Amino acid sequence: MEVYRTLQKSGERDFTEKKSRFIGYAFPVSTEKEAQDFLQMIRKRHWDAKHNVSAYVLKDGIQHCSDDGEPQGTAGVPVMNVLLKNGVVNAMIVVTRYFGGILLGTGGLVRAYSHTASLALEDAGIVTMYPGKNLSLSCSYSQYGKVSALIPQYGGKIDKSEFGAEVKLQFHIKSEKFHFFQTEFTEATSGAICVKIEGETYFCE
Repeated sequence: MEVYRTLQKSGERDFTEKKSRFIGYAFPVSTEKEAQDFLQMIRKRHWDAKHNVSAYVLKDGIQHCSDDGEPQGTAGVPVMNVLLKNGVVNAMIVVTRYFGGILLGTGGLVRAYSHTASLALEDAGIVTMYPGKNLSLSCSYSQYGKVSALIPQYGGKIDKSEFGAEVKLQFHIKSEKFHFFQTEFTEATSGAICVKIEGETYFCE
């Protein structure tokens, strides 16, 4: 599991150049099917548009782009390059164009599609995802103060707390910090509390 950058949320921005309207959509996707489903949704929404140019990059290395009728290399590749230059994966951008009657030329198309894609990406925002471990533990109320204070010292975040006969915590922490956390946690609690690894995940700071 490696650190990667992806979209914080979906994004949408529009841009007009010589009467042609460009609408950019940035959307989180993790599979080719999700990418195709999103593209079909945009095509249905903008059924009357001249072009729906698309590009996506997945974390597993799959990349795809389409000019959707625009001159080869003037649309799909520029849009995908916006994702690649920003190091963003598991992300898709679709740029819808309503032709305004004035030809933009090869350079004009490249600039317009790149700019619209960049605007959509800016609106979506970029986050860094870190590999982490989902953890859980049970402790007494007298131990809770020490335990709950130690977790954030190592960048951990408590996801769920249950207060019954004892306190049960579910939390996550970066994989790279887990060993150091576990060592200090064992020393701080004299080995009285067992931290269970429930699984691995990704999370953003």
